[in-house]
Amino acid sequence: MNRPLLAAAVLGTFLPVEAMAQDRDNARYSADEASHWSFETGAGTDNRSKGASKTDGEPYVFGEVQWNAASGFYADAEFETIDASGSRVETEMEAGWQFAAVGLEFDTSVSHKWRLGADAGQDDAAWEYQFDVIRDFGPVDARLRLEHSPDGLGSTRSTTWVETRLRWAVSDRLRASTTLGRREQDNGPDYTGWNAGLAYGVTETTDLDLRWHGTDAEDLGSAYGNALVASVLVAF
Repeated sequence: MNRPLLAAAVLGTFLPVEAMAQDRDNARYSADEASHWSFETGAGTDNRSKGASKTDGEPYVFGEVQWNAASGFYADAEFETIDASGSRVETEMEAGWQFAAVGLEFDTSVSHKWRLGADAGQDDAAWEYQFDVIRDFGPVDARLRLEHSPDGLGSTRSTTWVETRLRWAVSDRLRASTTLGRREQDNGPDYTGWNAGLAYGVTETTDLDLRWHGTDAEDLGSAYGNALVASVLVAF
């Protein structure tokens, strides 16, 4: 693991805290919220995951249905369009638990992913484990994320992603954020990825996002190149 990056991630997460952050793309749990269903759908000009493109720079669509329990447990089913290993659709089943303790918010989950119609000989299924720690300091929230798969999709074997994110409100509807992460893989490239951008709440249910993505592995192909990505998310 890249030691300077990991140190920066830890420091960015454990800054002085005033209150727990409520994180729209993570915080499914609220102690005052009853059990409920939630739904998300959207589209973007490029499907970027961990800094790299999963659609080779082409547009994609996605959707999710999720059950959120008052206890903080949740389960969901998702799909997204991709262009990898001969597959055009990746599906995922996930279960997890969100909880708050010692002034922090935690999110831990396990998921199973499938690439539908993948080429023969390609590994079309994988388990992935994720752990988030979130803290809020004033108007800014920080998140540290660790993801690990013991045997990744395609030809990749063990893979680990460590990421830190800072996010803050510019106005009532506009938020800015920046993310820095490091991916290390067996039988795959190791690289650092980052993004920075703005998310605008058009309505209570619709967000628009404009984000610049980059990695230090541009020489590996267009999937790792710099890109300006626009996307829309509808949640209800």
